[in-house]
Amino acid sequence: MTFIFALSSNFHPFPTIDPATRTIREAVWMIWLAAILSGFFLFQSSISYAGQNLPCRINITSKDAVLVADPDGRILYEKNQAKKLVPASTIKILTALAALNHFGPSFRFRTEFYRDPFQNLKVKGYGDPLLTSEVLQGLADYLSTSVRFQDIILDNTYFFSHINIPGCGNSTNPYDAPVGALCANFNTVIFRRDGKGRIISLERQTPMIPFARDRIRSLGLERGRHTFLDNSRDAARYAGELLLHFLRKRGVKSRGIIRFGSVGPDDTLIYTYESIFTLETVVQKMLKSSSNFMANQILIALGASVYGSPGTLAKGVRAVTYYAKNKLELQNIKIVEGSGISRQNRISALEMLIILKQFKPYRYLLKRNDNILYKTGSLKGIRTKVGYIGGYPKGPYYFVIFFNRRNSDMNAAINCVKKAIAH
Repeated sequence: MTFIFALSSNFHPFPTIDPATRTIREAVWMIWLAAILSGFFLFQSSISYAGQNLPCRINITSKDAVLVADPDGRILYEKNQAKKLVPASTIKILTALAALNHFGPSFRFRTEFYRDPFQNLKVKGYGDPLLTSEVLQGLADYLSTSVRFQDIILDNTYFFSHINIPGCGNSTNPYDAPVGALCANFNTVIFRRDGKGRIISLERQTPMIPFARDRIRSLGLERGRHTFLDNSRDAARYAGELLLHFLRKRGVKSRGIIRFGSVGPDDTLIYTYESIFTLETVVQKMLKSSSNFMANQILIALGASVYGSPGTLAKGVRAVTYYAKNKLELQNIKIVEGSGISRQNRISALEMLIILKQFKPYRYLLKRNDNILYKTGSLKGIRTKVGYIGGYPKGPYYFVIFFNRRNSDMNAAINCVKKAIAH
């Protein structure tokens, strides 16, 4: 707010009058001006309190953003609320929200089994991120009593075969696990070596099959959880090898091989496995474990459902961006993948508030610490945390904290936010 007085050279606020009257009028005029200026500064102070400064010392630089809003979404405190920053894994909330909106919380991923005219078993994947050893054992229980087959033919054509996620490297860390239409155990394996150097699985339900053992040896891995696959074809092969192992354990005799192909018009659908997990549960597991693999499986499956197969990264990003623009009215966010591993993702604290408001009915899917439901994000030099602080009659408060620099103190920031709400 700015006051401008344009005075001509012969202007005087009072006409020529006797000195006593002038003194009285000058005093009245000064009191009036003082009252206006006092009100102005009080107004400025209240705006500073309501939308600018947190009531505690916290180092918020030009590379950071903090926002706190009341249960109605009114901003109480903020700094750099419109600045586009890297959200890291907190962007998973948007990916989840777009998928829940499109599929519905009760949606279940499926995997289909066919018999072709040559008595081969065909397995067609649709991107189920929770196709685990336990699930494959259950499938083997059913198939072993109802199917006789020659080869196992893997159909992973529902996703494009070469999907590269921005931000993912070629490491064996689980967060670099590839995506694919047909995958098992998040495309990872956890193991150790015994006293003789033999490779031992650390999951009772997951055998150390030769395919996995050979890959571990070729990579020179010693122990721990690793992704030992670097493309969707190898991922599907691992799922097929595990299924064949479990079938043989159940007495199925097959001299055939595992190979790749696709379902044709002459093939007969013999079984459709619908995941034991609803999308709501999948999202909860994805958010709590912060699985990049699961987030991008969901993203690409969403893109395939909206725009047709094969699923691609571009279709998934397009679907989430369309949802953000048309449902949330977020016109300028930048999303390049769904997990937050890429530093090219950009979103503001104000935009994240809008996402959190829409996600509010699903907030119970987030991690909990005392009265805080939250999602964190972490990349080198980047720390983020967003969520809800509950325990208030009118509902939870919202908070967004983005640090896009080194040497940030997230604990101090959270304590400051809690103090701001109680202020």
